[in-house]
Amino acid sequence: MFDTVAMSRLTVAAPVEKMAEVLRTCTNLGCVHIESYTNFEDGVHVGQATASEEADKVSSLLSKVRAAVSAFKPVNTDGPVSVSRIRELLDGSFGDELQKGLDLLDTQRDAEAELSVLDEQIHLLQRLAPLNMDLDLLAGSSRVEVYVSETKKSSKVGSVFGDLMGKVQVASAPGIVAVACLPSEGAEVQMALGELGGKTVQIPSMSGSASEALKGLLAKRKEVEGTMYSASEDASRWARNNGRNILAAHEYLSKEDEINTAPTQLAVTGQAFALDAWVPSSKEDEVRSALAALASHLEIEAFVNDHHHHNDGHDDHHHEEPTPPVALENDAVSRPFELMVGLVGRPTYGTFDPTFFLMLTFPMIYGLILGDFGYGFIIFLLGLWLGTKPFAADPVAKNGITILKWMGVWCMIWGFLFAEGFGFVWDNTGQMGDASPLAGIYAWTYDNIHFPAFVTDTLNMDYTHIPFHRATSSLNEYVLLSVYLGVAHLMFGFILGFINVARAHGLVAAFFEKGSWMIILAAGTLHIYGFLTTEQGVFDATPYALATLVGVGCLIIGLAVFEKFGWAGGLIMGPIETFGLLANTLSYLRVMGVGVAGVKIAEVSISMGWDLMLSGGGIVSIVLGFILFIFIQTFALALGLLSPSIHAARLHFVEWMGKFYDGSGRVFTPLGGRTLHTEGQS
Repeated sequence: MFDTVAMSRLTVAAPVEKMAEVLRTCTNLGCVHIESYTNFEDGVHVGQATASEEADKVSSLLSKVRAAVSAFKPVNTDGPVSVSRIRELLDGSFGDELQKGLDLLDTQRDAEAELSVLDEQIHLLQRLAPLNMDLDLLAGSSRVEVYVSETKKSSKVGSVFGDLMGKVQVASAPGIVAVACLPSEGAEVQMALGELGGKTVQIPSMSGSASEALKGLLAKRKEVEGTMYSASEDASRWARNNGRNILAAHEYLSKEDEINTAPTQLAVTGQAFALDAWVPSSKEDEVRSALAALASHLEIEAFVNDHHHHNDGHDDHHHEEPTPPVALENDAVSRPFELMVGLVGRPTYGTFDPTFFLMLTFPMIYGLILGDFGYGFIIFLLGLWLGTKPFAADPVAKNGITILKWMGVWCMIWGFLFAEGFGFVWDNTGQMGDASPLAGIYAWTYDNIHFPAFVTDTLNMDYTHIPFHRATSSLNEYVLLSVYLGVAHLMFGFILGFINVARAHGLVAAFFEKGSWMIILAAGTLHIYGFLTTEQGVFDATPYALATLVGVGCLIIGLAVFEKFGWAGGLIMGPIETFGLLANTLSYLRVMGVGVAGVKIAEVSISMGWDLMLSGGGIVSIVLGFILFIFIQTFALALGLLSPSIHAARLHFVEWMGKFYDGSGRVFTPLGGRTLHTEGQS
């Protein structure tokens, strides 16, 4: 759960005629990640994709299925389809049924394109109709030229054309002018139309009047629009009826196509081939058993990182070998948060997988910022509602919805501790006073639930009761809580980083690279704590101040020696990076800042809306107050979904994960991929 999945190197050699069987076996195993062959030597080359009638059929059908998936966005809410059923479909009428769906899509798209052309022609005829002239006349002839222009100055034709009016025929209507003239007058007519600011209108190749042609086009448009809507409805119905089969066939055919193209990743000679791959170490026995009878040579060796202590130059050839791909292994509860880990890349092999820790802290910090049980309840209900939608069957959407529900739950927990719901304070100090339905509960919690004295004394927090009024009487404690959260969160990140470096490069490197930061953070925090709680000065030479300087010295050594900055770089960057840590810690004050801002926005809905409803000003005040209350509450909820999410994510991705996380790992992609819509093995 906390580490990436341990990997072993798989090497297989077998006669060329066994290649297809070996690849299919690897696909059926579902845990073999093939490394592409790139170390070309004389007599050794990469293989060629399978060339057969069946392979061509798979490739052709797959391209159509991909087009259907892309166009229809089908969903599968009924679970996976058996492989035998998929094969039965592919051998039967699935191809014809698929073509039927694609034909419906083509009909819809053709109708949409035709509508676009018709709309342009209709718009053109609507501009020409006021002239009430035959389109044949407006088109002109070899002996007479006709110019038609749109202009806002059509009423000024006479004054602009002047003497030219005696040589031409002019027809005008509001917004449009048509001029017929001999070819010899064409240039002068165009100049006059230019003076009017005219925009040339192209005459369509139609006969009769514009009004008559317009009636015909409008009728044609209605017919084409009916065809488009009919095809769209038929296509949607087809997608609903066939979505499950499309997705299952897409998954099955993709796997078959990958088997057919997999030889291009293998090293091949005239008589034999070699496969280089990675498998989870836990699957070693299963893989060995499945491939032993097919392979001339089979070797599975657990990967051991030889570390080399920051590339000390003893054997650079080791670094040309690929590192194992990274697979994550989390339980069903924490697995949805792999979605968040994926946003910053896979962890490097052999380091910590932060999925479980993200599950614990991301929704908790989100809830600490928003902290309103009313909004939390709505967010949780939103997650439940989204979970009923067809798209929720997609794993990514499902994980996102699960995270949303976690956020809602933690928001309710903190909201109860803060006594905040929909912007109201629900104990007897709030807007409702003793009339609050929760006043009795909070009176009991205030009298009976206290923070332990040694905790509040140690943390210098005076307020010890629940509810915790973060925006008023407990604001100072909310500020301190945000800072303490930052110190603890960052320290945990450095501890994870220390373990990562110790694994990869040894304890000495870990001490100077991460231990130095831990000393600076711990000693610096205690020094500032003393300044805030005692008579100690900021620059007094306390033991904690001296320890902080020792930490900075260790950091300089770490940067200079272990991170290859050189002594000049270490001496310059060490103190600068130390101030960067201060900025990281203070960044957690956004928990307090955004949280209090959200409280005040929600309070506006009460002061402007709720109080207006209860002011006794009549029906107008009630309606206006209700509208204001709902509008501001909706705005506060929308902002509460967006802003705390962004800030909580930043605190994790930038401040926390930056202390230990390297997202440069390669994703473990077994041959054939993961099955979602098919059951059984192909």
